[in-house]
Amino acid sequence: MDKPVNEKPKARVYKVAVASSDGIVVNQHFGRADTFYIYEVTETGKYRLLETRTVTPVCHGGNHNENELRDTIRKLKDCKYIIVSRIGMGAANLAEQSGITPMELPGMIEESIGKLFTYEQLQNLF
Repeated sequence: MDKPVNEKPKARVYKVAVASSDGIVVNQHFGRADTFYIYEVTETGKYRLLETRTVTPVCHGGNHNENELRDTIRKLKDCKYIIVSRIGMGAANLAEQSGITPMELPGMIEESIGKLFTYEQLQNLF
């Protein structure tokens, strides 16, 4: 079916969950994070903070609570990416199985989202 001439193609927008203790720096290990900042990123690279989500940290002195891990992933299910300073293989695998791509991009949130945007653009070339 043909699109009407005046109709613009819909911009791709996706959500990113950022593990941060202060909303400025990506500085939290996935398993120790209790807050994720949820950003909306557009295909032009613009982003805006939508909300913060509180979760129960899943790492307790090296031990992980599987139920809390699954609950955290469920709370982030609408996000395409998770940006963290570190993430273990078990959590990364579970995130990927849920359709979320984990990215280890510590640093300033602005810079980390910029790196993610560059990655996203490269992925769309192929």
